[in-house]
Amino acid sequence: MEDFFAMAATQTTVREIALQQPTSIRVFERFGIDYCCGGRKPLEQACEERAIDPQTLLDALAEAVVAGGEDGRDWAKAPLGEICNHIVDTHHAYIRAELPRLRFLAQKVVARHGETHPELKEIQQHVEAVGEELLQHMQKEEVMLFPYITSLERSQENGARPVGCFGSIHNPIRVMMAEHDSAGSAVAQMRVLSGDFNPPEGACPTYRGFYQALLEFEMDLHQHVHLENNILFPNAIQMEDGEAATL
Repeated sequence: MEDFFAMAATQTTVREIALQQPTSIRVFERFGIDYCCGGRKPLEQACEERAIDPQTLLDALAEAVVAGGEDGRDWAKAPLGEICNHIVDTHHAYIRAELPRLRFLAQKVVARHGETHPELKEIQQHVEAVGEELLQHMQKEEVMLFPYITSLERSQENGARPVGCFGSIHNPIRVMMAEHDSAGSAVAQMRVLSGDFNPPEGACPTYRGFYQALLEFEMDLHQHVHLENNILFPNAIQMEDGEAATL
């Protein structure tokens, strides 16, 4: 019977587990498993790609449920406006504060070690590209999409449906999700190039600090995109489609 349940769990997608068990997010981060953009694959496949024993991961997920903690907040039950505010105040703020530091560290490490470790230059290029993309992405969300979602939720109470400049909310969400995929792909490439953010033996403190910063950036981006792709956007679409059906 235990083998049956383990098999069922490994066939569940990473995304579904992250939604059903919020405490799983830290576990996925620890094992380097993408639960947002790359979360549409079964757990078994994700383990195979990362060379992880599925049972080891299942045991860690079970332990996380018992441990609980503040990281286990179920955002799927939060108001959409609250989710928008949390994303802006936590994840957007983090990116804006961290990008200058990442760029500085990348420049310093490339200047010192770029000749002997050419992968650093590629990582630096990814940092620059994903940084520019995310800054524009966040601006679009804060100026247009998030205010519309907040107004859409408010209209459930007052009946005054907001009018967006983009037609259906499906349109900007489709663009935002494509940009998430692009940023996620760039971060995944940085993980590969850096050997899972593991600095070479004898690396200087700046080198180690750069890779640690990249790891933390990836973790925050995964949390950020998970909230949008898996919770905020589907609920906003459902809300708008529900209102349209009643008109």
